Amino acid sequence: MDQHYSPRPDLLDGRTILVTGAGDGLGRAAAESFAAHGATTLLVGRTLFRLEDTYDAIVSAGHPQPYIFQLDFAKATEDDFKGLTGGIAQEVGHLDGLLHNAAHLGDLSPMEHFSLKQWETTLQVNVTAQFLLTKYSIPLLKQSDDASMIFTSSGVGKTGCAYWGAYATSKFANEGMAQILADELEQDRIRVNTIDPGVARTVMRAKAFPGENPNSNPKPENLMGVYLYLMGPDSSGVSGQRLDAWVDG
Repeated sequence: MDQHYSPRPDLLDGRTILVTGAGDGLGRAAAESFAAHGATTLLVGRTLFRLEDTYDAIVSAGHPQPYIFQLDFAKATEDDFKGLTGGIAQEVGHLDGLLHNAAHLGDLSPMEHFSLKQWETTLQVNVTAQFLLTKYSIPLLKQSDDASMIFTSSGVGKTGCAYWGAYATSKFANEGMAQILADELEQDRIRVNTIDPGVARTVMRAKAFPGENPNSNPKPENLMGVYLYLMGPDSSGVSGQRLDAWVDG
């Protein structure tokens, strides 16, 4: 796609989009950007006050009023995801988009030093929770004429790197899940793609690279071009692809 892509202001008018990890970082930036282009956003995350901050920012900017759904993916059960999507079905009836953004970094250490608990927590948040949310969201996405699902990947989800253990493994799994779903859902008009956001000024990046000056990294809101492109109708027919984000502005 053209890295000079310029989304029209009403790109997402009338669409309902669920964003996980919407309380800060890339998730908050995506939710605010989707709302600024007309979408009703469903804010899902672990920490209520952070979700409320995102909610307030969207409402104060005059964009469509969002919904808040608090859920801790590290502890969530299958019934929790059934309840979440059941609540969405009651409140809004369908979904036009789903951004899988929530993630757990976990330990960065040699594989032989990983504890089972840390391994399982990372895979629970980054893989199992995404599988369950996808499973129970598909019926809602099938009600849309042009649905889009986006998984958040990483450079270590393309090329394995020492010490990235569970996180890198989970990102390889995300890539595989997205490819499988793109093939399975093609006839249902549901596009499935992955985005590698690259370097961004986020809490997770700071934890992973503590020696780095975070202020030298682009803000999440400056990486939203590819998110808008894949979530909106301009990417019709694009599915099963892996796109890198780029800095806009």
